[in-house]
Amino acid sequence: MKRVFKSGNEAAAYAAKQINYHIMGYYPITPSTQVAENIDLMVSEGESNTVLIAAEGEHSAAGICYGASAGGGRVINATSANGLLYALEQLPVQSGTRLPMVMNVACRTVSGPLSIKGDHSDIMYALNCGWIILFANNAMEVYDFNIIAPRLGESVRLPVIVAYDGFFTSHQKRVIDVLEDDKVKAFVGEYRAEVTALDPDNPVTIGSYMNEPDLMNNKYQLNLAMEQAKREIKNLFKEYAVLSGRSYSPVEGYCCDDAEVILFILGSSFDTAAEAVDRLRTQGKKVGVVCMHSLRPYFGEELADMVKNAKVIVAADRQDSYGSGGGNMSTELKAALKDFDIKAKVITKIYGLGGLELYPEDAERMLLSGFDEAADRFEYYGIYKGSGNKGEKRYFESVTSKNAAVEHTKNVKNSALMPRRLQAGHGACPGCGIPVNVNLLLKGIEGNVVLLFQTGCGMVVTTSYPKTAFTVNYVHNLFQNGAATLSGLAEMCRERIRRGELPDRDITFIMVSGDGGLDIGLGSALGAAFRNHHMIIFEYDNGGYMNTGYQLSYSTPMGAKSATSHIGKNESGKSFFHKDNPQIFAAAGIPYVATCAESNSADFIRKASKAQQYAKERGLAYIKAISSCPLNWNDNPRYERSVIDAAVKCCYHPLYEVENSVTKLNYNPELKNEKINVGEWFKMMGRTKHLTLEKYSDILERVQNEVDSRWARLKAKAENEIL
Repeated sequence: MKRVFKSGNEAAAYAAKQINYHIMGYYPITPSTQVAENIDLMVSEGESNTVLIAAEGEHSAAGICYGASAGGGRVINATSANGLLYALEQLPVQSGTRLPMVMNVACRTVSGPLSIKGDHSDIMYALNCGWIILFANNAMEVYDFNIIAPRLGESVRLPVIVAYDGFFTSHQKRVIDVLEDDKVKAFVGEYRAEVTALDPDNPVTIGSYMNEPDLMNNKYQLNLAMEQAKREIKNLFKEYAVLSGRSYSPVEGYCCDDAEVILFILGSSFDTAAEAVDRLRTQGKKVGVVCMHSLRPYFGEELADMVKNAKVIVAADRQDSYGSGGGNMSTELKAALKDFDIKAKVITKIYGLGGLELYPEDAERMLLSGFDEAADRFEYYGIYKGSGNKGEKRYFESVTSKNAAVEHTKNVKNSALMPRRLQAGHGACPGCGIPVNVNLLLKGIEGNVVLLFQTGCGMVVTTSYPKTAFTVNYVHNLFQNGAATLSGLAEMCRERIRRGELPDRDITFIMVSGDGGLDIGLGSALGAAFRNHHMIIFEYDNGGYMNTGYQLSYSTPMGAKSATSHIGKNESGKSFFHKDNPQIFAAAGIPYVATCAESNSADFIRKASKAQQYAKERGLAYIKAISSCPLNWNDNPRYERSVIDAAVKCCYHPLYEVENSVTKLNYNPELKNEKINVGEWFKMMGRTKHLTLEKYSDILERVQNEVDSRWARLKAKAENEIL
């Protein structure tokens, strides 16, 4: 046994290292991302052989895991909130075909509105997916349940979720006792899959089409597997207690035997509630607290037995099943009490949504409400009343066609007079390229504008409730659905104008994407491109998932270090080339594609104005700017424009436009003898500076060759209108 200081996410990663999973398919999302980050770090240092596969979204990550599971190896994933929902349709496929794997869910608020804080609104969506769901209260339990999970799932051929509270458990560190590697390997054992798609001598069909009676039997067998899991969980908890000295049960109670009022609560709140129980016990109040460590399978009989002596049970749900009079846990509690003839009264409290903290004093008040005969049977705990003042304070004048006239876009000098649609009242880091690039774009756009921002730093730092930095209409939607959302809004505008319901106000619709948003959102964006809606897609490419702490994106430079592409003896940064989105959109045949950079502001503004004209007259326009992120590029914000200029001069980010499929170079550094090598740009940033060392010369050479090849093809296209 070894004592270490770990957060819940780090504990999950540590267990994964000891189990040495074959594959991890993942996509970054707060607050679960650290699981992948820490596994990747251990891989880079030679402590694990797990192969990490970075998907472009959670749906694909789940597909990667499913495919890997069909190959007969051990598989792990981690996600949260809308990431879990995006992957949700894959979950019943995994359980229905009986392929075990483990997924950690750092529970978080499901948007909208967007919030990255912890509650249980995500995990409740998984209750009916056929997965075993274990719920850990603290980092020690996260570690232990991650050791138990693969053996449990493999014993009944079902996938397993290990769930825990986002930020409260995922990020808070505590001392935990971990087992020796050999003891973990002995406990988990060797996995021998009953079914694999990798045995050519015994071919199988996984995921057949099924008619009614066969599908009925399939689901019945899944039900039997869950019933078997009930027995296995108890047995494995007992066996693990002998190994670790830590005893678990599917239902855990504290001071419940003689309690008149019991608080039923999940996760990290259990320990807080236990403190409240101790306080009230000193006052002579007979109170207790109970939680569940297994949400699926559901141990209703054990729960009913634990609370059988109580007069009142206060069910605290960190989510709501809207319209049902309680969250999922309180609803299932009531069913269990009914099934086993327990007469206790149930009071439901919806609490802690969006990560709202639960203090011992709150738990005390919840428990004391059980002694109040007049207490409401259902309430939201912790809400507050508004001021009643419906007036809105405007900090800036709205920007419309009245004050954003065409004269402002005629030249750079005039564009300085263009009022800002994105004002200075934002929380971006010093040197951040997002507000710079967005405002440069909008200097070239006249008249009325509607902006849609995908999730990302640009959205988070500008719209912190109850204020906004925008002086025009603004909409947010998630990464994967931004372009579809804006296309729907744009078409609704056109149709309502056609019907005479709205005046024709000549609105320009612009989607702003970045922070990897056109990885997970590329399918939606290309769909909008193929449909050729009258709108602009603007990508600020900062080369990573910056809003989640800089994990690798498909636009991250090859060899760059990030939180999921470490530098170590077994890893040398990102392993594949950066994605060329402008060429992808050009291949979609849209009317206008352009690249721009803040170092060439006149070119930037001119292209924005041209994009607006194309969006009005011909259809979809796409513009990409390379956008600085000093925090994660690890460079000096004072010199950011020169860093951007170097990216242009080394042709990593060449300046060009594609009009009606005809390519035109806007700047050729070779003609002025200004072209530099990629290494000269890389050495300006901490994320890539290591690539200029002799040790990584082969990677730098490959990047240089790829950049040169793309540049040569671009020049050839510019010289031949047919290409």
